Amino acid sequence: MKRLAGFFALFLLCSVGAYAQNHGGEHGGVGGGHIPARGPAPVSHQPAPSPRPAPGHPDQPGHPVAPHVDPNDHWVGHDTGRRDANYHLDHPWEHGRFPGEIGRGHVWRLRGGGPGRFWFGGFYFSVATVDFDFCADWDWLNDDIVIYDDPDHVGYYLAYNVRLGTYVHVLYLGA
Repeated sequence: MKRLAGFFALFLLCSVGAYAQNHGGEHGGVGGGHIPARGPAPVSHQPAPSPRPAPGHPDQPGHPVAPHVDPNDHWVGHDTGRRDANYHLDHPWEHGRFPGEIGRGHVWRLRGGGPGRFWFGGFYFSVATVDFDFCADWDWLNDDIVIYDDPDHVGYYLAYNVRLGTYVHVLYLGA
């Protein structure tokens, strides 16, 4: 009986250690399996158009420099509004609208490609060129992503990386 209790105690100790290592993701509370309940709200104010700043410092210590979603579901970096020239499309929905499921309950596994063209579930997407640097650490063969509508940039969706907690603007290219 003492052996069984010792084994159980060791198992419990290892489990707590593993939980502590993974709790909060790779970026101090961002990512690590957290999936936002919903996409970002539309920007309520319309900031003046300005050049997109180069990636700089994170919003909080330990957070990624890339656009990300905090554990409280705040979409950090999605605040430039409809007039952001970086996300203007002359022909929105050129390849149609994404017919797959979107939102929290629909996790997709990346199956290949890279920022210029990637796919999952028979659907093809492309990352907005201005966001390429923000997905440099994505695993294009294995990461899980969730697709959300972008309420401010017509023709774009937001691809949220569940492992990292970061997101990028993406265009649907077709099936």
